[in-house]
Amino acid sequence: MEQLKGMVEGVIYENPANGYTVCDVSSDGKLYTLTGYMPGLSEGETIVAFGEWKSHPEYGEQFNVLQFQRIMPKTESEIELYLGSGILPHVGRSTARKIVERFGKDALDIIENQPDRLCEIKGISKAKADEIYKRYVEQIGLKKIIIFFQRFDVTPNLAVKAYKTFGENIVALATENPFVLTAVDGFTFKICDRMSGEMNLPKNFLPRIYSGIKSVLLNSAYLNGHTFLPKMTLVGQAKLFLEVETDEIEDAVSDLVMQGELIVERQDDFDAVYLKLFFDAERGVAQRLRDMSGLIYQVDRAETEELILKAEAETGIVLAEAQKEAVFAAFENSAMVITGGPGTGKTTIINTIINIMEAQGKTIALAAPTGRAAKRMTEVSGMEAKTIHRLLENMPSEGSGNVYFAKNENNQLDCDILIVDEMSMVDILLMNSLLLALPMKARLIMVGDCDQLPAVGAGNVLRDIIDSESVECIKLTEIFRQAKESMIVVNAHRINKGQMPYCNDPDNDFFMLSCNDPELLCETIADLCKNRIPKSYGFDSISQIQVLTPTRKTQIGVQSLNGLLQRRLNPEMPKSAKAVSGGCVFRMGDKVMQNKNNYNLEWTRYGGIEKGTGVFNGDVGFVTDINYLKKTLTVTYDEKEVVYEFGMLEEIELAYAVTVHKSQGSEFDVVIMPMFDTHRLLMTRNLLYTAITRAKKLVVLVGKEEILKKFVDNDNIQCRYSGLRDKLIIR
Repeated sequence: MEQLKGMVEGVIYENPANGYTVCDVSSDGKLYTLTGYMPGLSEGETIVAFGEWKSHPEYGEQFNVLQFQRIMPKTESEIELYLGSGILPHVGRSTARKIVERFGKDALDIIENQPDRLCEIKGISKAKADEIYKRYVEQIGLKKIIIFFQRFDVTPNLAVKAYKTFGENIVALATENPFVLTAVDGFTFKICDRMSGEMNLPKNFLPRIYSGIKSVLLNSAYLNGHTFLPKMTLVGQAKLFLEVETDEIEDAVSDLVMQGELIVERQDDFDAVYLKLFFDAERGVAQRLRDMSGLIYQVDRAETEELILKAEAETGIVLAEAQKEAVFAAFENSAMVITGGPGTGKTTIINTIINIMEAQGKTIALAAPTGRAAKRMTEVSGMEAKTIHRLLENMPSEGSGNVYFAKNENNQLDCDILIVDEMSMVDILLMNSLLLALPMKARLIMVGDCDQLPAVGAGNVLRDIIDSESVECIKLTEIFRQAKESMIVVNAHRINKGQMPYCNDPDNDFFMLSCNDPELLCETIADLCKNRIPKSYGFDSISQIQVLTPTRKTQIGVQSLNGLLQRRLNPEMPKSAKAVSGGCVFRMGDKVMQNKNNYNLEWTRYGGIEKGTGVFNGDVGFVTDINYLKKTLTVTYDEKEVVYEFGMLEEIELAYAVTVHKSQGSEFDVVIMPMFDTHRLLMTRNLLYTAITRAKKLVVLVGKEEILKKFVDNDNIQCRYSGLRDKLIIR
């Protein structure tokens, strides 16, 4: 690591949220450009920066700062230059000169320890002196905080977040108990545990055990979708994770229950342990749906039949009996579910309900979990549909990473009917927030396919609601004539019944290419994307073709396929802009995906006319700008522009190939999927069903027919611990 010492001559760019800075520094008579996380840096300061030199093709040689330290000025001229830089409120060059003339070399000591003496300077009141003191102490304190965290390889970005959350006492708090930092977004248990180890705190340090238990429960929620774990399972996992004794884990669980952070609920033959967040969400959803299911409206069926006939005349579509029953149910029930596979007429039912309700003067809101699902809902209904987050008006949050909604129990939605599509993707936390914001007068119509994979987040909401039989549910099974013409739809239903799909009719849309070698299989997929499908069908290689795979790892996994597909579809060009993060290279035009929910990330649309916050796990977009000077990369998601700083690029990944789980809620013109050996838990019928129902126009499977048969035959569904069904049944 190299070192550069000099004076800040000018700050070119600074992000106040995290301190990412581009500045010019003079050293030994030369001017250098520095980039990195240097929060609160001001002209006139002297710093020592540690990092490495990098040559930029457009901006020349730059010093990439990994760590830095402020060096406080010592001579009177240095102090005057420092104070006159504008670093402190109410102090310009003229006032700086007066302060130094009055106090000399002791000027900074006077500001820190005797700030009232600043009132001796003409023009500085007591109020101004207090503001000068407060800002100066913040500068000194932030410097000490950043230096403290640098010992543990914690970035200045995270250090600033910790400071904003806990204030100037954060060093003392973190020294006593580094696990308090888990309240700050970005400070994982792993980071805090590393700090704990370097502080030589014992493994059975009680706050470590508390934090580790909660981390196990959180990981089980976000990685496996569990809202709780059986107590024996939790204790066993935490024992291995923390490397402490069983009785220490059990005692800590009891403590956390007493403190109200964990909830224990007796199931049939075991104790279920919840984080309070998930228990409250399950209980809230169950209570509201039970209340709604008990509210039945008296409706004149003959009158409703006339409304249906009128809607049929306007649209030219005649409803089947099951579809009519769904429309009747929408009028008669406060809450209901419409579920069925592709081609069973869910969209026709939604449009009929909208047609009739609008004619009656009812206000209707449409929502879906993802941007792509909402966009598709808008296209097929002719009404604007919003993501659930946008409907609820998600609010930026400092530090914690939690999401807050402007629409809630105190500021509810203004609608008579709320229709939510792709309900299989809605997790328990989002469902609870949605129901809190729904007025009691409103009807809720939940639409989805319960045979698809469950939500990425915690819970099994749609399946639990249906299985509880506590909410009116219309199950659609008939495939309509137009849908029968597509082998994609026919095969989806065949797979769902455990039957092998029909493949390779030259006049249809579902194909299977045989391939027994994994390396050749990957090359075949790349050739299909780049050459064969675009030439035969006219689809764009990047925007219209999507490779879906069951796994992230192995030769047919996301990581391997993305590297290959990027090289084939968007190869590096001489002098082309690129950004590197964690070994992944992003280029202009790359297809990328957001890999975590970021409720604070800002977006703009229509040239900045519309603004908002929130980019979500699974959103797919394209790299449209890379700015080396500002160290930013811009991704466009369905017209929404999102600017990422280079330090945030771990939040996105290449998306030429994505897992089937991440594809939920999306539709693609073409889906290509490898059929090759992987973990048995991933070779399931509902995963294959989910994958092929993402395709609108063409499915191509590449690999072994015996692997396809394994997918079709394996109807095992991975266990997902969820208590919503039981809470819905209990009266």
